[in-house]
Amino acid sequence: MATQSLGRELSNREFFIQRWEQEYPAFVRIFKALPANHLDYRPHPRSRSAGELVALLVSAQQSCVGLCKSRKSMYSGLRWQQPIGFGTLEEMISTYERDHDTLAGQLRAMDDGGWNHQAWLIEGTQEILLKDTVGGLLWIALFDVIHHRGQLSTYVRPMGGTVPSIYGPSADDAGDRH
Repeated sequence: MATQSLGRELSNREFFIQRWEQEYPAFVRIFKALPANHLDYRPHPRSRSAGELVALLVSAQQSCVGLCKSRKSMYSGLRWQQPIGFGTLEEMISTYERDHDTLAGQLRAMDDGGWNHQAWLIEGTQEILLKDTVGGLLWIALFDVIHHRGQLSTYVRPMGGTVPSIYGPSADDAGDRH
């Protein structure tokens, strides 16, 4: 059992769902804080642009949906798409919100057996990159997207936007609106 909520123990899957749901609003706030006309901003030539980071976060969530739906042990779908494939910032936000609802349904429909099913991430058709469980791969994906959300949050002010609160107040947002 992972933790307690309202006096009852949560399974690892239930705790993941709770944590994932709690992180969701911060993703949307960061996306909406980005000036849509500056998505080409990158702090360094080797860094991803703001648009590429949003596309990474949208495609990572789509990959999680695919992993939950696939019910396969070998999964090669964790990849990111170029931002051009998603359209405007507004369209990427809409896709992210829609896919959040889809993933929520997949996670709630999954039982602990599916969550603990052995899975491995492969590249191409042969090379095993990572062996874990479906749940383990989803936790890794969550930690990775939180990292990239933090990266994206550092882009907002230099792009001319206002940094929203994430876990608490920012210098631009007291956080009391959320």
